[in-house]
Amino acid sequence: MSDQTPKPNLPDRGDDGAMRNVEFKSELRDLPLAMSVCETLGARYVGMLEQTDTYYRIADARLKKRETVGEPSEWIFYERPDSSSPKISRFMIYSEAEALERFGFSPLPVWVVVKKSRELLLLGNVRIHLDMVRDLGTFIELEAMVTRGCDEAACRAAIARIRGALGPLLGEPISSGYSDLLAESAAA
Repeated sequence: MSDQTPKPNLPDRGDDGAMRNVEFKSELRDLPLAMSVCETLGARYVGMLEQTDTYYRIADARLKKRETVGEPSEWIFYERPDSSSPKISRFMIYSEAEALERFGFSPLPVWVVVKKSRELLLLGNVRIHLDMVRDLGTFIELEAMVTRGCDEAACRAAIARIRGALGPLLGEPISSGYSDLLAESAAA
């Protein structure tokens, strides 16, 4: 007899299979102190990730290939408004083979490449990213996965609690992605 009870930690996928996060990003004034505050809140340190994100120009959404040292590459297709407040991001993650099938075998036009070192912590369903982005600076990104057991309102509340605890360590909220910031700085 199989258990038909929905698993509360599974992503709450839309009809198209997309997952959803509530996301918030801002400048970070003091990374070591932010790490300490997050650990005091009960966040579990996962590790340091070295990542290269290659962004491609596609119509009506965003696409990046994420290469993390020691991990398989993944392609992330997502839609997200540019807003400095916490926002919903709809996304799908593809393996290398799935991306070739979905986006074709012809090379896509590269827009920008972002290189970063990321300290990853987990607090409940929130992924805390303390990012050192080459040529940009230090940032914090909070991502709360919308699941069957944690709806959008609960995700927003979890992010608000973390933001409140970090208060003076946060700089200006960021409305766009690192790719947009790099492209803007290159154009200036």
